[in-house]
Amino acid sequence: MPAPGNDDAVDVSVVIPAHNCRDYLDRCLTSVLVQRVKKEIVVVDDGSTDGSADLLDLYAAYHRDSVRVVHTRGGGGAGRPRNVGIEHATGRYVFFCDADDYLGPEALERMVAMGDRNGSDIVLGKIVGHGRRAPQSMFQHNADRADLGDSTVYNSLSCFKLFRRDLLERHRIRFGEGMLVGEDIIFTVHAYCHARVISVVADYDCYHLVSRPDGSSIMQQPGSRDPLAWLAMIREPIRLMARHIPPGALRDHLLRRHFRLDAFAQLGSVFLESDDIRRKDIAREVAALCEEWYTPGVHERLNSIDRQRAGALDDIDRLVRLARIESATVRRRLTGLCWDGDRLVVTGAARLDGISRDDGVALVLRSRYDPHAELVVPARRKGGEFVAPIDVAALDSGIWDLRVAVELEGVVRHGRLGAERDKSVTRPEPRLVGEMAVLPYFTRDNGNLSIDVGGHVVDVPGAVRLLRTRWSLGHRLQLHGEVSVAGSTPSAAAVRQLVWRERRSGRERAEPVTALSGGAFTARPSIGRLAPGTWDAFLELDLGGPPARFRIEADPDAVAAPRRWPGVALLRSVRPYATSGKGRLSAVVRRMSARSFARRILK
Repeated sequence: MPAPGNDDAVDVSVVIPAHNCRDYLDRCLTSVLVQRVKKEIVVVDDGSTDGSADLLDLYAAYHRDSVRVVHTRGGGGAGRPRNVGIEHATGRYVFFCDADDYLGPEALERMVAMGDRNGSDIVLGKIVGHGRRAPQSMFQHNADRADLGDSTVYNSLSCFKLFRRDLLERHRIRFGEGMLVGEDIIFTVHAYCHARVISVVADYDCYHLVSRPDGSSIMQQPGSRDPLAWLAMIREPIRLMARHIPPGALRDHLLRRHFRLDAFAQLGSVFLESDDIRRKDIAREVAALCEEWYTPGVHERLNSIDRQRAGALDDIDRLVRLARIESATVRRRLTGLCWDGDRLVVTGAARLDGISRDDGVALVLRSRYDPHAELVVPARRKGGEFVAPIDVAALDSGIWDLRVAVELEGVVRHGRLGAERDKSVTRPEPRLVGEMAVLPYFTRDNGNLSIDVGGHVVDVPGAVRLLRTRWSLGHRLQLHGEVSVAGSTPSAAAVRQLVWRERRSGRERAEPVTALSGGAFTARPSIGRLAPGTWDAFLELDLGGPPARFRIEADPDAVAAPRRWPGVALLRSVRPYATSGKGRLSAVVRRMSARSFARRILK
């Protein structure tokens, strides 16, 4: 295998299976040609009859150093053409791209950099859909090393990833052939089982998954997700995974994906659309999978509706009810939002569309940046509404998104709350709760209700007022002021420091502050030591999140007069002042040599 430092080494072999996709080839091939890595493009024409073959030969003629075309007879499905592409690949990595999809301009550059930096065997690049659903759970943040058993990377079993070619050759990892769907699941499952390092590029749109307007791609065909065919197909990748992963927590984690997305998914909307006989066949196939692979570890990892399904596979009527509950829209409306002391009281209405009853309603607050952090607030019924008081002191620093949860027959359905609300509902004022700033707000994109604890995305309202200043020993400017936050007095522990920031360069100098009772504070900054420039004064507080800074407001009468003093061959001058308009404390610092000062006076 050529080393990364070898100038002649190919970084990536991009394998593209092509069958009757002439209208999409230009966009696909151009997106690969512009990639800033050493690459080769191996296009396997699988018996096209629409002129794709001629266009590909034209590309190969014009891009002899980059594009290679292999013509094969149409064999059905993309498995065989991809395997042919692997046999012709020479790059350190292999990337698979469908002919109707395309890459972001920096996709391979970023993915190769991630792979080389971490020695990755597989690199997932963020996938975005255009008329097609794209996986999302694994693309929340970049990951140098994503643990297979403690991440959601296994949820994505498509082959649109960067694979180290040595991995594929050492373990003879290949696609299933003669399959219209699922051939890439076999390939990717096998690769995951042998990968030592898996990385994720989530901050860039690497792969664009496209829906053909004419619906002609295999995955857009009506029968591409036939439930019985899918359940039969998925047995092979499950058995393949189980041959490599021994029983235990990791296998249960991977099996959870297969039950949730492959098996129990067939008991949803497609189950409702089936007749009674077909429903029994689907339930029987799911039950067979459960009998072989369903373990207590899988059970505890599933959500409420799939646990209910696992116990109802011999009860078709209950499976139908569960499917209807799952497919029902959660109708919700926010009707009231106000503070009651340190509790945020949420009033609203929630029900499952088309279903007249439920077994209870609750609010669920989930941390946006920690998927494991959750607070459930039981709601009480009040007529046709629910009322839920949130003890915000129980929330850690961060952003908390509110959902309403409706429970029926052991199944819990969730919906974000706030987008639909009464006109009388307004955003409550921010509040200091303990030493934390709590800021309820409606999100900009959808208008849903969230709570910012600590001022992470919402500015904390506050005011710092300068009461008086005077010069003291050591050319220090003694300040006396007071601070309020969200209409309240912050604790003394919240006051961190005084910060001077030079307006042009952005340089900063921090000075200690003494916090007093009642929101008062004093400081003796050594303002004479500041470098020449115009400096703006801020008071910095700790309110439970990022440091919160407030400009110090000042009346001109409260600001001490300018001061000059001689130094070693220098004359220093400091002019504190209140800015025009809003009246904020700033200072102009100058230093002049004695000669320059004399010239200035004599002019």
